[in-house]
Amino acid sequence: MFLSDEQLALEPLFGGEDRLRQSAAAGGGDGPDLALFYRVRGVESRAQELRSRIAALPGIDTAYVKPGAVPASVGSVGRSANGSASADDGRRTKEGAPVTPDFTSRQGYLRPAPEGIDAYWAWQRPGGAGQGVTVIDVEGAWQLGHEDLTAKLAGVVVGTPLTDLAWRNHGTAVIGVIGGDRDERGITGIAPDAVTAAASFQGMGTAAAIHAAADRLGPGDIILVELHAPGPRFDFEERDDQQGYIAIEWWPDNYAAIRYATAKGVLVVAAAGNGAESLDDAVYERRPAEFPAWWRNPFNPANPSSGAVLVGAGAPPPGTHGRDHGPDRSRLAFSNYGARVDAQGWGREVTTTGGFWDRPGDLQGGAEEIGWYTDTFSGTSSASPVVVGALAALQGMLKAAAQEPMSPERARAVLRASGSPQQDAPGRPASQRIGSRPDIKAAVARLLPEAVGSGQAERYWDELLPYPRELPPRLRLFVAGDWRNLNNPSSEIRQAVHSAFAGGRPDVRVWFSDDEIVGLVVTG
Repeated sequence: MFLSDEQLALEPLFGGEDRLRQSAAAGGGDGPDLALFYRVRGVESRAQELRSRIAALPGIDTAYVKPGAVPASVGSVGRSANGSASADDGRRTKEGAPVTPDFTSRQGYLRPAPEGIDAYWAWQRPGGAGQGVTVIDVEGAWQLGHEDLTAKLAGVVVGTPLTDLAWRNHGTAVIGVIGGDRDERGITGIAPDAVTAAASFQGMGTAAAIHAAADRLGPGDIILVELHAPGPRFDFEERDDQQGYIAIEWWPDNYAAIRYATAKGVLVVAAAGNGAESLDDAVYERRPAEFPAWWRNPFNPANPSSGAVLVGAGAPPPGTHGRDHGPDRSRLAFSNYGARVDAQGWGREVTTTGGFWDRPGDLQGGAEEIGWYTDTFSGTSSASPVVVGALAALQGMLKAAAQEPMSPERARAVLRASGSPQQDAPGRPASQRIGSRPDIKAAVARLLPEAVGSGQAERYWDELLPYPRELPPRLRLFVAGDWRNLNNPSSEIRQAVHSAFAGGRPDVRVWFSDDEIVGLVVTG
């Protein structure tokens, strides 16, 4: 047999049959039969030749060559595992180094909607910092010794990290957005009380890494897939500009692995990709001859879905860090888009842990890698952990309220039904769908309606000069037996409430969570 002559072997992609049987019994049996998937490792220059010969073997349905996956960030991060630094490089103490300042004021994505996702509000609610939720990041490498990732990072639980510095900076940035430590230095993650962990695809491939991560998680936990790959637009060509790169669920084995995870109740969030592609394009409907006959384009909402949340990249508010990338929440030019994309996150100007590409941090560098920070993390790679952080906060609040966590289907529905809507940009209309930016407070109103009360305002107090002075200006309304607060009210809201009460018969309907006003309607 030519496989033995070539010193090649067919290996089960997702493990032996006994293990797959156990996994299916645990609830992950929906979707394609994982026992049918095998892999062969060969020389890249002969990949197509070997594919043709393997496909002709008895008992083989089909064989295909998968392009290498890379991080979905904007810039040049290679997929080589032959970096010059070891995975443990940078695990040095910062002895004698200056104390890292507090960078949270630069994390606009933490702020109230529409600018951010309102992590600040979530932190004041039980479970809102992600308590009881585990997130596994699937990609290549991480700086596990970073000074701002000490509290909840569980380490690498799948695979062996790559040794490339650019990969390591990328993974470190992702984990920081989600789970950076909540302290007085550096940054703070959106869900700082969630447990974060890492899964490297090195040595096993993306599909097997996703499958293995799913086996370590339970319903309501989250897998983040921080990768994209060259698609059919340019015949699967690797390109420095990432044109034509797409979400990796398009390949049958990745689709099967994601479907396995979502069938178990694990949320999967994946980068839509930086290929500037419409995922609605007919090119994605055409089944490559090498794909199995059961394959259907997962980007088409009419076909069976993997169940993953696909994330596009939106512009941050103009002026963030002194730069302007277009109207807030408009599609960034590199971001893929289409009906399949569920939600957006900040695709530029994301402040987080880690360095700048393959160099020290642009916000804070220096000799110690564990103290690097960046102000410019970008791409659908930066957008996706923003969405993951919002979902982790929501899952934590549901668990704290003794409610079932969101299923993958419900999570997608909530993201689509709430949030700060996408905006038009010149040449990039909102019809090029990347979805809304998550709004945790608005999502809670849907998921935990009992947490939001309502009533008619009986009295009001416009607190223009609050005390203590560090508090923001507030409009205070007496509703349902207590004072409720609206921070930083607009002049229009102020005037409407003043006019309503000045008329003697105010009709001011207020929705509130605890003492905070979350909605207000003035009639008349």
